Amino acid sequence: MNKESALVVFSGGQDSTTCLFWAKEQFKKVYALSFLYGQKHRHEVDLAREIARKAGVEWDVMDVSFIGRLGHNSLTDTSMVMDQVKPADGPPNTFVPGRNLFFLSIAAVYARERGINHLVTGVSQTDFSGYPDCRDAFIKSLNVTLNLAMDEQFVIHTPLMWIDKAETWALADRLGVLDLVRHETLTCYIRIPGDGCGHCWACLLRREGLEKYLAGRC
Repeated sequence: MNKESALVVFSGGQDSTTCLFWAKEQFKKVYALSFLYGQKHRHEVDLAREIARKAGVEWDVMDVSFIGRLGHNSLTDTSMVMDQVKPADGPPNTFVPGRNLFFLSIAAVYARERGINHLVTGVSQTDFSGYPDCRDAFIKSLNVTLNLAMDEQFVIHTPLMWIDKAETWALADRLGVLDLVRHETLTCYIRIPGDGCGHCWACLLRREGLEKYLAGRC
């Protein structure tokens, strides 16, 4: 097994950017792979490219637009309005069915062709916000499936799995990239970089976590 390199599934958002710099601390060689899946906020891919450049990691992007056409969701369907609050039950309409399943499966094939065994993703069960494909059980199950499917020994790393947004900010700070994550990433559903719109569910979670972390740091 190649223990010196890792591939990060990289959206250019807060979580994946934190994971990118976590991976740089853990591995000698880091690659970043972004996806075009029909998302309305395609600008995130441009930001991802720039962040990867600043991080000094190899970056690539793959067009998997078919994912956005498979199911109805507000991130890819122009006829749907994005959730401003989390629903009482069930996943929010920003859930893209199969997204992490496809991303990690494609990333594994991409990694295999380059002799990479370690995959890194920014999913979190603590802060999963109703997304079923962010759960630890799913990641562990997929890890086994990928190894069986390709007769490889992939290891999927989830540095954020058991920490909340405040702790994610703390990790970014420890890695020396708090300002970069705060001002140059895109989390907002309305496609506003940095602190975002301040109203959508993603921005509310992000801001709440930042305020909690900064308050505890004082």
